[in-house]
Amino acid sequence: MFRHGAKVMIVVAVLFFTNSVAQDFDKVQINAFKAAENIYMLEGQGGNIGLFWGKQGIFIIDDQFAPLHEKILAKVKGLAGAISENSNTFVINTHFHGDHTGGNELLGKAGAIIISHENVRKRLSVERVVSFFNSRTPAMPESGLPIITFADDLTFHVNGDSVRVVHVAPAHTDGDAIIHFTKANVIHAGDIVFTDSYPFIDLDNGGSVAGVIAAAAKILSMSDAKTKIIPGHGVMCDKAFVEKYHQMLTTIYERVSKMRAEGKTLEQMQAAKPTSEFDNDYKGFVSPDKIVEIIYNDLTGKN
Repeated sequence: MFRHGAKVMIVVAVLFFTNSVAQDFDKVQINAFKAAENIYMLEGQGGNIGLFWGKQGIFIIDDQFAPLHEKILAKVKGLAGAISENSNTFVINTHFHGDHTGGNELLGKAGAIIISHENVRKRLSVERVVSFFNSRTPAMPESGLPIITFADDLTFHVNGDSVRVVHVAPAHTDGDAIIHFTKANVIHAGDIVFTDSYPFIDLDNGGSVAGVIAAAAKILSMSDAKTKIIPGHGVMCDKAFVEKYHQMLTTIYERVSKMRAEGKTLEQMQAAKPTSEFDNDYKGFVSPDKIVEIIYNDLTGKN
């Protein structure tokens, strides 16, 4: 793993899905970590941003929260220089959650071309509810909605690379996209991959635990030992980490499924601690009990 510090993700849960909660964004710093030539991961508050630039334009993958807009633009300008001032700007949303799309409105007003899976636009167009966090987010203003949507895959031949935007079957949500810089050998995984927490899977909005497992396998099929992978949250990682992550989630899913077949209650499943050997590696906002609850709710059809 390409670590940039032992940082534990401590986040108020609602902050992940809204861009209107009380938060001192003045204290947030935008840090940049190089993945490849002209490709960086930007870390601030919320989902990790992917940045790619060249003569044909600026690509921004996800955009965190509106109050961080100026800080993010300053970091982009600092990295991309003059290219950032008069070039086309493309924004790709990996999914609809507010910590990944909160900057859409301001970027859209500035002329950015916003792109997403069609389900992302549908969900951003209306109020979104995530019962797991008891959160409600109002509809996105028109200027922040994606103006180009796709049903399956999309490829940009730009800045000397072929950038594949790959939709996967319902996983973290029903509108997830993986972005693969094929020449640079870099993948932005969105919230399919968390490196410092058990994953949150949004069952209210089309998510599926089995889908996340399948999507992680898809990322593995697109990777080799040299691939750098930008997760939705946490530090940059590699194929070896995603292999362990995939095995972790598969193991817990199989254990919970077996206990459900035996007629155990959620409380009995949590007491059995089916996550125990993984807990030291995943200490973020989704606790061991919460990931068991997510799997249980998915298997039983509860949200």
